Amino acid sequence: MPHVASEKVKLLNRIKRIKGQVEAIERAVEADGECARVLQQATACRGALDGFIGEVIEDHIREHMIDPSAPRDDPRVQAAEELVAIVHSYLT
Repeated sequence: MPHVASEKVKLLNRIKRIKGQVEAIERAVEADGECARVLQQATACRGALDGFIGEVIEDHIREHMIDPSAPRDDPRVQAAEELVAIVHSYLT
């Protein structure tokens, strides 16, 4: 998981927000909330979770697939950066 403390804090804060969103969905269902509102909350939660997944994948690529001493114009570094961009475009 995160190799830098600031990344860990950022990810934990995202998870806490997602938890709050899931709890709001639960409350809405328990209160027989309007279907459209429940679906809107669920969609927002899914988006937040997709963002979390994107961050974890990006961190993994940057920490485990890119040699930090490699120059930015290294083809492997460029390929990894392209992969990060693809993951973000797919998940967000």
